[in-house]
Amino acid sequence: MSTYDHHTNPPREPVWSVPTAGAARFSWEYDNGRDRLLALYQKGKDKQWDGAKRIDWDLEVDPYDPLGTPDEALSLYGTRHWAKMTEKDKGDLRRHYSSWQFSQFLHGEQGAMVCAARIVESVPDLDAKFYSATQTMDEARHAEIYGRFLHEKIGMLYPINDNLQGLLRDTLRDSRWDMPYLGMQVLIEGLALAAFGMIRDTTDKPLPKQILAYVMQDEARHVAFGRMALRDYYQQLTDAELREREEFVIEGCYLMRDRLRGLEVLEDFGIPRREAEEYTERSEFLHLFRKLLFSRIVPCVKDIGLWGERLQRAYVDMGVFELGDSNLDLLMTQDEEVAERLDRERFAAEEAERVAEVEEAIADGAN
Repeated sequence: MSTYDHHTNPPREPVWSVPTAGAARFSWEYDNGRDRLLALYQKGKDKQWDGAKRIDWDLEVDPYDPLGTPDEALSLYGTRHWAKMTEKDKGDLRRHYSSWQFSQFLHGEQGAMVCAARIVESVPDLDAKFYSATQTMDEARHAEIYGRFLHEKIGMLYPINDNLQGLLRDTLRDSRWDMPYLGMQVLIEGLALAAFGMIRDTTDKPLPKQILAYVMQDEARHVAFGRMALRDYYQQLTDAELREREEFVIEGCYLMRDRLRGLEVLEDFGIPRREAEEYTERSEFLHLFRKLLFSRIVPCVKDIGLWGERLQRAYVDMGVFELGDSNLDLLMTQDEEVAERLDRERFAAEEAERVAEVEEAIADGAN
């Protein structure tokens, strides 16, 4: 069965071609490198894993409630449309929302894979090329996992959101080698990490919790990589060059904020677009969700040295300025710990099952 058989609406173009600019850069310095990046590269090698084996794909998922989403989190809750919906309709709505969310995760991971490969090609330093190569493999694994979850467990996919596609296009078309870092590692990855974390910490469904926890363990390294590389580079730029990058961040943040409404889902349920926009903008859950989604981006932008007056005003306008003082290192450490704790719990449960099977076999033999 083709992926197109699962799409709610077929993509406008089967293969999206993005013309790119810039140079492929080779480095002949093979001995020296930044210890921090080489240590991260070693960690990237050590932490490779197989999504077909580490994740328990035998866990069942109810496609009409994949995440255990409460009614209050749905934009139609409390509207005149909600009052007319049957339980089946509400299950369909949950399925569509979950499909839309994880489809954007899937498309973002493919974008991250392409951007990481682009960094390997364009970044001038060999230590950064080494690490980006491991990230390219990470992103391929994430795309594989999200694609499998959507195909096998939900059975439905949504096309890429226009705003996400626009940010990917702008990131890839820019000839400056640092822009894939800024667009992908800081903006798209930072936003994805916060979205993953919110679902990971609120869902009571074991399979999506596993998937998100293990993906986030990788993503924590990716954001750390972007911070290291850009912090070093941006210290060398002029004020004018920094302002150009801040403009890119401002535009990208507004795009990503507007991406999060899931209007496509409501339109599929026959809600006119303007009415769908009103419902989503009135949603208290969406306002909270938006604010939390910038919890990874704002402190990272500040940390790498992009904190000009216009950028600060934009974050005040978005209501996320105070997030600049968040402890990003603590958040990343927690992401690592959640995945490791899940592994320990799973392995302990599997070991207990094996012990019980052996004891049962011994008891049967004695009888």
